[in-house]
Amino acid sequence: MQGLPSIPLDLILAVLLASVRSAAFLMFAPPFANKAVNGQVKAMLSVAMALPVAGRLRDSVPAAEPGPLITAVVQQALVGVVMGAFVALLFTAVQAAGDMLDLFGGFQLASAYDPLMQVQTAIFGKLYSWTTTALLVVTGGHLLILQGFLRSYDVLPLNAGIDTGTVGRVFTEGISQLMLSALQIAAPLIAVLFITDIGLGLLSRVAPALNVFAMSFPVKILIALTLAGFTFSMLPGVVADMAGTARETVVRLVTPGAEDRVSGGGGG
Repeated sequence: MQGLPSIPLDLILAVLLASVRSAAFLMFAPPFANKAVNGQVKAMLSVAMALPVAGRLRDSVPAAEPGPLITAVVQQALVGVVMGAFVALLFTAVQAAGDMLDLFGGFQLASAYDPLMQVQTAIFGKLYSWTTTALLVVTGGHLLILQGFLRSYDVLPLNAGIDTGTVGRVFTEGISQLMLSALQIAAPLIAVLFITDIGLGLLSRVAPALNVFAMSFPVKILIALTLAGFTFSMLPGVVADMAGTARETVVRLVTPGAEDRVSGGGGG
């Protein structure tokens, strides 16, 4: 009986190191970071993502010795964590917009524990988060994110780490973009609720006998529920834009000089 064909050691190491990067990425990047996705499924996905690229990564595999291998594993885990954390940061803007609506609309007191994300969220924050995850899968946005991640194997070999300066600049831009996106989503309804507060304040001056404080909660909740559809209808376009931004930024994180090329190409 013939024996099984031998698999080259460098190919095995390429699969293992590429799987470490993809597993760390899936632990943080939506929609895979959701607790509804089983850990075994994430492990199989990480190996499935590593197999197609392992063949061309054999030249960048470090020496089969404990020291270089441990260093490479740590580097790949950090690369995956950084890319996954940035993608999660982008999509947190949608939940932040929902949290703003909960705060200004009076729903913050109705917060509950979300077992999937393991966080304490209120009504709109939870609704926006779940809707974003569903839209990301339905519109194929997760495929765009995975495409950007798989490109990282071409520009960042298995024996190299990620530049900390680039990470700092990109994350700084990401935090500012998070706040701006959250405000853009929630601003129309927040403006209406603010005008409602002003109107209730004027009403209390005109008719002091009315208990405006007790009346403000149901009025603001009614307005928030009535007008929430206007901001909710913006989510498909926002999710599509964020998926494209996440794909481009993941490549920027691992591509040396990408920012210079982008700035230089903008004038052409």
